[in-house]
Amino acid sequence: MTGFLPVNPVTLNILVTGVGAIIGQGIIKSLRQSRYAIRIIGVDRNPDSVGSYFSDVFYAKPACNESSSDYLSFWLDILAQESVDLVLPGLEVDLFFLNSHRELLSASGTTLGLNAEKLIELARDKWLLSQELPKFGLIPIPTILSLNWNECVDALGMPPLLMKPRQGSGSRGIVRLNNENDFLYWTNKSDSDFLIQKIVGYDDEEYTVGVFGFGDGSSLAPIIFRRLLSSDGNTQYAEVVEDHVIEQATRKLNMYFNPIGPTNYQFRKENNIPYLLEINPRLSSSTSLRAIFGYNEAEMSIDFYIYGNRPKMPNLIQGRAWRYSEDFVPK
Repeated sequence: MTGFLPVNPVTLNILVTGVGAIIGQGIIKSLRQSRYAIRIIGVDRNPDSVGSYFSDVFYAKPACNESSSDYLSFWLDILAQESVDLVLPGLEVDLFFLNSHRELLSASGTTLGLNAEKLIELARDKWLLSQELPKFGLIPIPTILSLNWNECVDALGMPPLLMKPRQGSGSRGIVRLNNENDFLYWTNKSDSDFLIQKIVGYDDEEYTVGVFGFGDGSSLAPIIFRRLLSSDGNTQYAEVVEDHVIEQATRKLNMYFNPIGPTNYQFRKENNIPYLLEINPRLSSSTSLRAIFGYNEAEMSIDFYIYGNRPKMPNLIQGRAWRYSEDFVPK
């Protein structure tokens, strides 16, 4: 893609979803750090979200099913009323909604900051994603779909094991199974499809990788964090590292999946083998942390999606960062 940035960019209307959550708030923070003049339209299900105060304009989602025509009308109305230049989804549910209506919503004149449609659909199912990995030389985490505890132990080894929803990101819905009683309790309690996995690696060998893809297998060089997670599955501590094993695995993923725009790969390592945990084909919870070290994916998204330019690789700052909570009182 080619194009030229205007000498004096006008104020851009950027819509960010999920501003009540850490991802949406991180996107806003990254946008505020960019070189562009930006007006942020925040969207969230919670009308009392603190993210409404971080936005220039805020809209609460209507209390209707997301498959309804009223919900689609809500989106079409916002895009028209606010003359939205770019939409950056901060939640999985918004990513899937936008992806399923990308032609209709794009027809309004708004640019949707979406990844490749095929990757979005595949990444939402951990089982189907794991079946793709051996096709290009990555070893998947040993995984089984079974309702029989003995089958799980025979296939994966002795407990503890992990039970994960097939769909979803982060640590939501993941439980540790120490014995058959745990297995029976959680499988009976679960109201979604799930898989059982062997536990690989250790907490201090977990990595989150940010890449900005161009749709042809190429991308900016990755920024790799060794991280520790919070209790809700988001990055709590991050350290910029160089890791050739993770870099090689990232290159294979890029060449096979051809990601477009911000893409997040999450790994664990064991015996120097990289195991892919999941792919987030969107801006992720570590977006604002990456921006601190010079890798501002929100700004890159403006360059790429609005102006048609391949963003340049920034000079990365080395270091460590912690995420913490603080109080906010609106004025």
